[in-house]
Amino acid sequence: MIYFETLLSCIYMEDLVKKLEEQISFLQNEISQMSDELYSQQKEVSVLKKQISNIEKRINELENNDEAGMVIIDKKPPHY
Repeated sequence: MIYFETLLSCIYMEDLVKKLEEQISFLQNEISQMSDELYSQQKEVSVLKKQISNIEKRINELENNDEAGMVIIDKKPPHY
């Protein structure tokens, strides 16, 4: 009887270990996918930051040109 209980306990433990290994494998795959996505998003954010910086520089250049005597037609009057 003790042998039978030990055998059942062993089978149960093996099943449990197998399930845990499957869960670990699944989570490792999820982490890998999330890491890849994060890397992709970081690259995109970097590109967007550079674009914003370029736009800010261009706006500053246009504002400086306006102050130097150039008139921007689309500029709203000061009371707006």
